Parts: sequence; C-alpha cells; structure tokens
Amino acid sequence: MTQLTSQQPRRRGRIFPELTLSPEELAKRKAENEAEHQRYQAIFEKLRPELIKDHYGWYIAIELNTGDYVIDQDKEVAHKKAHDKFPNADHCVFCLNESGAVGRI
Repeated sequence: MTQLTSQQPRRRGRIFPELTLSPEELAKRKAENEAEHQRYQAIFEKLRPELIKDHYGWYIAIELNTGDYVIDQDKEVAHKKAHDKFPNADHCVFCLNESGAVGRI
C-alpha cells in the first residue's frame, strides 16, 4: 500500500515581512528620488545647449555632487567612463537631444 503524504499549507504573504517599509518611508524615499532627479535635470538643462551643437545624439553621464560629466557616442561606454571617473558616486545618463530621453518610449 502506498503512503500518502500530507500536504503542507501554502504560505501566503511576503518572504521577509520584517523588511516591509511603511507608507511614510516609501513616500519619503519617493520624494528624495524626485528631488535628486530634479537636480540632475537642472545640471543637464544647463549643459545641453552648448553640447548639443557638436554632440547631438551622444550620451552624457552626470555626477550629481560636483556637476562633472563625461560624454560618448555609446550609452554603455559613457556609463563605464562615468563609473571609472566617479567610482564611489552615483551618476545619471541622458541623451543629448531635445528631450534627454535615453531609451524608447
């Protein structure tokens, strides 16, 4: 005769419930991210008119704290150059065009 195994009840919910963030913390992080993006956007808007003339369609990676940047024709190369130049800092990549969008929308 075959032995029937009892089925374990399915567990529902988060894998790590102790890591759940409160709605206040989520809102705070979202506000910080939006403020940081606005700072990146302001630097990009200041640099774009002078760089778009000679480097239209190129990519620019901007470091937020110093405002330094690197440009390249390839997005991945610009990202790598920025990572090499600013190893311990975050950077943001924009395309030197009218909108600054990098990917397809």
